Parts: sequence; C-alpha cells; structure tokens
Amino acid sequence: MDERTVITRSTELLVAVFRERFLAGFAVRFWNGDLLAAHGPPAFTLVVNSPEALRAAFSPPADLNAGRAFVDGSLDVEGDIERALALLSGADATRSSFDTMRILAALSRLPRGAGRGHDGEAKLRGRRHSPMRDRAAIAHHYDRAVEFYETFLDRNLVYSCGYFGDPRASLDEAQEAKLDYVLRKLRVRPGDRFLDIGCGWGALAIRAAQKFGANALGITLSAAQHAYANRRIAAAGLSDRVRVELRDYRDLGDRQFDAIASIGMVEHVGRSRLREYFARALRALRPGGLFLNHGIAEQSPGRRGGRTRGFIDRFVFPDGELVAIGDLLAIAERNGFEVRDVENLREHYVLTLRAWIRNLERNRDRAQAAAGIAAYRTWRLYMAGSAVGFDSGTIAVFQSLLGKPDGGRVDVPLTRDDLYAGALNGRGRQAASASAIDAPTIAAHKNGM
Repeated sequence: MDERTVITRSTELLVAVFRERFLAGFAVRFWNGDLLAAHGPPAFTLVVNSPEALRAAFSPPADLNAGRAFVDGSLDVEGDIERALALLSGADATRSSFDTMRILAALSRLPRGAGRGHDGEAKLRGRRHSPMRDRAAIAHHYDRAVEFYETFLDRNLVYSCGYFGDPRASLDEAQEAKLDYVLRKLRVRPGDRFLDIGCGWGALAIRAAQKFGANALGITLSAAQHAYANRRIAAAGLSDRVRVELRDYRDLGDRQFDAIASIGMVEHVGRSRLREYFARALRALRPGGLFLNHGIAEQSPGRRGGRTRGFIDRFVFPDGELVAIGDLLAIAERNGFEVRDVENLREHYVLTLRAWIRNLERNRDRAQAAAGIAAYRTWRLYMAGSAVGFDSGTIAVFQSLLGKPDGGRVDVPLTRDDLYAGALNGRGRQAASASAIDAPTIAAHKNGM
C-alpha cells in the first residue's frame, strides 16, 4: 500500500472516530510531515508517527491499545493533552453502533504492524489482593527513583490531591494545606498516637509530629518509600517521634492509635477486602477516636464501582478498584464505624493534576533521565486522563471522617468551626493549627471525658 493511500485511509479513520469534532481545535501531523490544519487555533496536534499507528491504537480493546500506542511513541500529543483526551472521551460517549461499524471498517483498510513488547506493563502473579500480590502491585507503581516523582510533585512529595483555599495557590501551598486539613479533621493533639496507612514518602506523619505534636507511625508496602521516608525523618531530627515501617495494614497487631489516616490507599484494597480493611482500622483505633479515609470513587451513571481496567490497570495501578462512596460507607458502618463527615474534593484534584502535568512537562528531560521515556509518557497520559475524569465528574475523591463510638461518644466538637479557625490565609495557606483547638477541648480529651 503506497504512502498516500495510507494517509487517506488514516484520515478516514480519524473522521470516523471524531466525527463532527474532527480538526475542531486540533491539527494532525503524519509521519512524513503532512499536516491537516485545525479549524481555528489548535490546542494540540495529534502526531501519527507510523503508518501502523492508528490501527494499533484504535483496534479493540481501544482503552488499552490507545495507551500502548502512546507509551511506545506510535502516537503523540503536542500541546494540551488534557484537551485531547477530553475531546476523545466526548466522541466515545456519543458514539452510535453505526459509528463503531465505520471505525471497524476503516481499521481493516489500514496496514497492520508487527507485534511488539510494551515497556512498563504489569505482570502480576498469585491471588488477587493477597499480601504478596499487593506488594508487587505497589512496587510496580511506587518503587521508582524518587527523582522521578520530584519532577512533578510538591516539595514534600505528597502524592494525592491538594487542598486549594484559593485556585491560584501554588502546589506547595495546597499540599501543606491538605496535610493540615486532614490533621485538623482528625483533631490530632500533642502526644496523640497517630497512624498513617499507606504513608508514601512520609509527609503526613512528619507534619503530624512537627506541627501537631503527635507521635506518628507510617506504614507502606513500597520498599523505596520506606527507605526514603526514614531518611527524611532522620534528617529532620524526628526519629524519636516518627517512624515508617514496611508493613501491610493486615499486620498491625494489637497496637492502638488515637487517630488514623489513610490517604489514597483504599483504591488498592479491593472490594472483596474492604470488610477486613475497615475491621483492621477499627481494631487499631481507640474508642472514641477518628479515622479519615481519603480515596477515589467511581461516579459513572449505572455503575457501582469496579476494577480499573485497560491502560490504567496494565500500566499504572494494577489491581486497583474504585468503589462508589455509598457502598464504601455502608461497608464501614457494617464494621462498626459511625460516619461523621463526608467531603467531595474532586475539583481540588483537577487543580492538582493540572499542576502535576505542567511540572512533568516542564521537567521532561529530568523525568526521562530518572525513570525512562516510557514512564514519562505513561504518567503524562494517566494524569491527563485522570484530570478529564475528575473534571467531568465520572470519578471523584472523598474524605470520609469515621468515628469509633465509645458508648455513643466520639471525639468531635459540636460544630466544624475548629476546621476553619483562622480561615484561609493568603493564597491558600492554612493559618490554623493544633493550637486552634480550644483549651477546654484539649483538657477534656486528656481527662478522658
């Protein structure tokens, strides 16, 4: 098949995929330099780097194969990648069966490429959500050089959504505000025993000790995070009050804590294990104490949560499962927790992801040097796709504050005033701290009232 015919047929496929959206604010450039100009100023350019790229990308299962084509460089997006994925998502959502038939017919007329390996795909073994397989799933995502994560995260390496009191706040400000917001929701006080399940590189545990006076323990399944977090703790001179252990949440023993947080970890647990997850947290929490569970939930109409599939499951978060917030809270309640507060922060995650994407793109060379080209392309694609999902409302992130009743008593004040005492200062900085909690409340806590 000659080159001109392949380009004509490739164009026909793209028309079938995008329909009336074709070239609406974007251009297409083919491997030989041919350019299809945008209708209006282009937000991005879709780059087709080989004659076989489009057939490889849009053949079923397209949710996996399009990601593969992007990661291996067959396809690329120059410019606003979030806009590109939003446009594709919109076209997918309104596609009819006739449109699908047109796409399949156009695919069959394109050249087929030779099979190739795909760098970065997870290959897990063993029983799903067994401790051994969970460790492998966590290692796939997190056990990379910390220098890679430093190219897009904030200075404290917080790998979850920030809290933007002002949308103009910097990422550093938003992440520090989130750490403080979590610890204030938990009413962490000096001397409290604080547990962070899935603690990442240690930011929340360190903040709990430095600013709120807690004795903190973080646990993680990532060997790389464990080693780095303990180096940070030692460098900060906090080894007497903070430590991070390489430990599964199922292996906490009989230790009890005054407050527990789990930030961005519940998505790795699996629906079948949620009963055990909440039971373990309840057992580790003292009577009257608080547990803050922060996690992503599925919000697509007609679905009640489920396993991540396609590109995200193979390349990013293997074995991840998103459970609808109503189902999650019902399981928590059946295991003895009382729901005290629930907050949807999905708009905050949109702002966070956009900041991460900007940082990653700006630091592309450093990111590729630290983790390779495939990792850079994988993270750019998954973060842009996630931003589309949060922005459209198909997924959300919830902070659920859960109490362990002690004869009906849970250690929360009558109002939320203490969460916002001092209000938001400047461009998103949180002015309040542990000291914002009034002295009678602290005294009552220490006296066991």
